[in-house]
Amino acid sequence: MIDLHCHIDLYPDPQMVIRKCLSKSIFVLSVTTTPQAWPISSNIVSMHSKMPAALGLHPQLAGSRRSEVDLFDSLIGETSWLGEIGLDGAAEFSHTWQDQLFVFEHILKSASYDGGKIMSIHSRRAARDVLGVLRRFPDAGVPVLHWFSGTLAELQEAIDMGCWFSVGSPMMHSKSGRALIARIPKTRLLTESDGPFVQHSGGPAYPWQVIETSAELSRVWGVDPKVVSAQLEDNLACLLSSI
Repeated sequence: MIDLHCHIDLYPDPQMVIRKCLSKSIFVLSVTTTPQAWPISSNIVSMHSKMPAALGLHPQLAGSRRSEVDLFDSLIGETSWLGEIGLDGAAEFSHTWQDQLFVFEHILKSASYDGGKIMSIHSRRAARDVLGVLRRFPDAGVPVLHWFSGTLAELQEAIDMGCWFSVGSPMMHSKSGRALIARIPKTRLLTESDGPFVQHSGGPAYPWQVIETSAELSRVWGVDPKVVSAQLEDNLACLLSSI
């Protein structure tokens, strides 16, 4: 099983989550929301090779955490992974749009200087803007669009640019989400939980619940669940070899 976007440090009991993930041999990317959270997050998972920590600065926090870009730069050499980063075009964050652009562009420039990273990217209501910024920094690394919700035209643009995608169970619950997933190349797709922000059965989603997303993918793709699992494992190996 693979969870390419999970906020392990934000669960009430991160060590319980880690123990269960290890017992189930789940690969989990532990993303962070601010550079200040990086030391804690990286220490939580540092002993486990299947749980890399990603350095992030969430676009919804760009207005209040813009000053942390220098700290971000001082830490970027410690990891091959960035996330959660990106842009958020929702109305409630419109007043921080210029801060978001500054932070996202700064991060991509830093990633380019550091040789490129695997990047878990937030693009809610901002897919076209995210893709536009990514085009300006082709050496920043491999973009993985987390919970992509743009149009089919924006999806095709992202595919043509070489983007990857991580999808979770909530995307399967809408017709538009399933339509997007059906168009994503099978070789550039991975699963995610986005826990604990996403809710599952009345509580926070956990990494081991991505098995349900794999089962749903088997229905969308029209193949056996074992074929899906094998494809996802191949995809992860390919992504890991890219950096």
